[in-house]
Amino acid sequence: MNELTMIEAINQALNNQMRANDQLFILGEDVGANGGVFRATDGLQNEFGMQRVFDTPLAESAIVGMAIGMASQGLTPVAEIQFMGFIYPAIDQILNHAARLRNRTRGRLSCPLVIRAPFGGGIHAPEHHSESTESIFAHIPGLRVVIPSSPARAYGLLVAAIQDPDPVIFLEPKRIYRDGKQAIEDDGSALPLDSCFLLREGIDISLISWGAMIKETLEAATLLAKKGIDVEVIDVATIKPLDINSIIDSVKKTGRCIIAHEAAKTCGLGAEISALLAEKSITALLAPIQRVTGYDTVMPMFKNEQHYMPSSQRIIQAAIHAMEYR
Repeated sequence: MNELTMIEAINQALNNQMRANDQLFILGEDVGANGGVFRATDGLQNEFGMQRVFDTPLAESAIVGMAIGMASQGLTPVAEIQFMGFIYPAIDQILNHAARLRNRTRGRLSCPLVIRAPFGGGIHAPEHHSESTESIFAHIPGLRVVIPSSPARAYGLLVAAIQDPDPVIFLEPKRIYRDGKQAIEDDGSALPLDSCFLLREGIDISLISWGAMIKETLEAATLLAKKGIDVEVIDVATIKPLDINSIIDSVKKTGRCIIAHEAAKTCGLGAEISALLAEKSITALLAPIQRVTGYDTVMPMFKNEQHYMPSSQRIIQAAIHAMEYR
């Protein structure tokens, strides 16, 4: 069992599944010789050869289109988009073809495709490199959208995504690629998709988040405990399909809910969770649902990005405000 960072865990999961499945192929810009811009595929071309790990032109639509064709013919492609901000040229392929293939063929064809993309801010990147637009893909029927928040979850969820018979958008929070290590057994064990993970139990407030923001939510929970506020922390992990029942169960216990995400506030996933809680468990709420999010602006350049990104202090302030309702 090795102590791995998230980026190392992703690399190990890919290696494990390539050994287990000789129909698995990795494609994308610089994924071969260079091992990817963040080195997620480092060493894989040397081990498995240029026919299974291969570089593509700088053409996201072509990358995803080719991967869809491969998936429709029984292969298992894992396509990398260098940054989430580069994924938009492939939107047509993803939304109109990958997401619809099973429905269009009445089940005759499936699309066992994983599209990996680093996302989110916090690394002082230039424009188009710090997007958090996960709700775009969560809105589309036929897509599964998965976001890990730790090395162990990155390994287990990526294994599960690769083994899924339908298309998965696998978004990797690059801010925590190398932020700490966890012991991981390289046994190919998958974690459940479509399920939340309970990271901390509490009775006063339910704090809901995913991806890199889990770091700030756990920091806030620790600091709030010193103030006598007992916070429950839930990692959503799969934002589509959403495990709303786990969130409802938590809110029924605590009566208060704060949703924290890095994406812009308007039409973010926090709005969907808020609406579902209002529809299904409004009588359990002791205080208004609050969202601690990014702002409805373009992610600023690195000099100002920390002013944009939600902080643990903002979460703490929201929690203290929620506790004022009795």
